[in-house]
Amino acid sequence: MRKTVKTWSTPVEHERRRQIPCALCGENVFKPALKCGDFSYVRCGNCGLVQINPQPFPSEIAARYGEAHGKDYLSYELNNEANFLRLQELALTDAGFFTLEKELLKNGNDPHVIDIGCATGTLLEKLRERGWNCTGVEISPSAEYAREKRGLDVRGTPLEECGFPDGSFDVLLASHLIEHLNDPALFVSEAYRVLGSGGRIYITTPNIAGFQARLFRGHWRSAIFDHLYLFSLRTLSRLLEKHGFVIEKRVTWGGLAAGTAPLPLKRIADRAAKRFGFGDVMLLRGRKIQPD
Repeated sequence: MRKTVKTWSTPVEHERRRQIPCALCGENVFKPALKCGDFSYVRCGNCGLVQINPQPFPSEIAARYGEAHGKDYLSYELNNEANFLRLQELALTDAGFFTLEKELLKNGNDPHVIDIGCATGTLLEKLRERGWNCTGVEISPSAEYAREKRGLDVRGTPLEECGFPDGSFDVLLASHLIEHLNDPALFVSEAYRVLGSGGRIYITTPNIAGFQARLFRGHWRSAIFDHLYLFSLRTLSRLLEKHGFVIEKRVTWGGLAAGTAPLPLKRIADRAAKRFGFGDVMLLRGRKIQPD
């Protein structure tokens, strides 16, 4: 039996907040979306992006992954490493990553991949074994573990503060990261800059338009304090396209969470979610196109 992975969330705490424009369209018209106990989400009245707004200051968000909760988060990552790696590899397979890998590795090429929010570096270690030149970004104490235990090049500051040269990477991975960021638009813009021409971005994040989100609403397992944004296939596609990416692939998975339905029904729901695009989690693959 597969182990069910519980979504990590820091305790809800009092934080300084301020109203900000929508990260996707820049408008300032919001309406209630989800009530989640001690906090709530709003929906942009213009583009539909679901978000926590007023939003905590960036310094408050950084503190969530610092020393106060960092050790607990590291334990969570270590306890779930095998499951996380399996899920990431399944998702990347669905999104055509390993087909792209064959193309990039042939003829003695030396492709560069960067994993943003790489945690303990499990996936990067696996990719290094497969021939990739690997770099990671991780702001929690997991970064130190990845450097010391796995010998990986992992930077401890956000991507936009790392100062990588233009066109440094062939592939950028960001699994369950973008929903945690204060400024996802800035992140996508920086991702575009550090990728070379034709470079690919793979973004995995919960799907607010999925069946489980619609069913459970404020009790949905991804409607948590740590997730500042809840994207749909439509809103995430718009964000990537706005910053220069062409969407090549959209996949979703997860029809019903383990334990919420009998196994035969769950299997049917999971197959349907993947086929018809209403899964609990989604992955978008975008390609960088240089402007004319």
